[in-house]
Amino acid sequence: MKICVIAGDGIGVEVTGSCLDVLKTLHCDFDFVFADAGLGCYRKHGTYLPEDTVEKIKTCSATLFGAVTTDYSNDYKSPVLTMRKNLGLYANLRIIKSLHSRCMKNMDIVVVRENTEGIYVQRERGKNRVIAENVVSKKASERIIKFGFEYARINKRKKITCVHKANVLKKSDGMFRRIFYEIADGYNINADDCLVDACAMHLIKNPEKFDVIVTMNLYGDILSDEAAALVGGLGFVPGANIGEDYMIFEPAHGSAPDIAGKGIANPTAMIMSGGMMLEYLGMNKESNIIEKALRNVFEKGVFTPDVNGKHGTKRFTKEVIGEIKQLI
Repeated sequence: MKICVIAGDGIGVEVTGSCLDVLKTLHCDFDFVFADAGLGCYRKHGTYLPEDTVEKIKTCSATLFGAVTTDYSNDYKSPVLTMRKNLGLYANLRIIKSLHSRCMKNMDIVVVRENTEGIYVQRERGKNRVIAENVVSKKASERIIKFGFEYARINKRKKITCVHKANVLKKSDGMFRRIFYEIADGYNINADDCLVDACAMHLIKNPEKFDVIVTMNLYGDILSDEAAALVGGLGFVPGANIGEDYMIFEPAHGSAPDIAGKGIANPTAMIMSGGMMLEYLGMNKESNIIEKALRNVFEKGVFTPDVNGKHGTKRFTKEVIGEIKQLI
């Protein structure tokens, strides 16, 4: 299988290297195809997402994506949002799981986030009084909610929660909530709903209330970052963008330019994203080995500086690879 690799900017380059080293240790029969995107790509080629990169993604079985740095200039066009739109990557998955004893909460939550609509359509107008459109369609709502229920069914999850703000946004969020319960009737899975502000509170107080969360774009973005803080930070949260034809696996964190090049980035989220990719490619055994190796490393007290550890990116990766060799 061909795997497209887009390291991107900042620590994306470092953590992607760690992930590739792990996959090579597992002797995965992959042909890695390298492509470019992000701010560094723009400075070299005058575009944040070359057409060649998109074509490479289309020819590969899956894509590993590191991170890109946001450019706040007016002509900036997010390569991440562009890929999601152009490749039909409508489902964003983030897995928030406690892997070590330094977590603030014991959690195992999956956030299923609609990836193409909401406020992220970037339709803004006005100058002194700016209006931003929030797009919620029946088609996209049905698609992401069905995805969430199917994920819960396949992975034997016990409960799914619809998160919304239908008490205020009665037409948009109200439709999303209504469709959720219509689809829930076709599944033998416990289903309930929760206001987004209440959900934010419950994630802190009693996260065991949640199993799978299905929600809209902005809410999913914010809630998954909040939940990440409870398991050590964004450096521990893997993610994926999935569509009908293509899938891109990426950590939840950004490019962290403040620590880029210092060799201290936490590669856990990127390594776990590689594990998610293996699972989707039918390589469950190898995916499980990755998670077990990470848990073993944490049990030995091996951590990166983001959680007061003393191991740099390369040393941490070396420890993980050592565990993998023992497990295989």
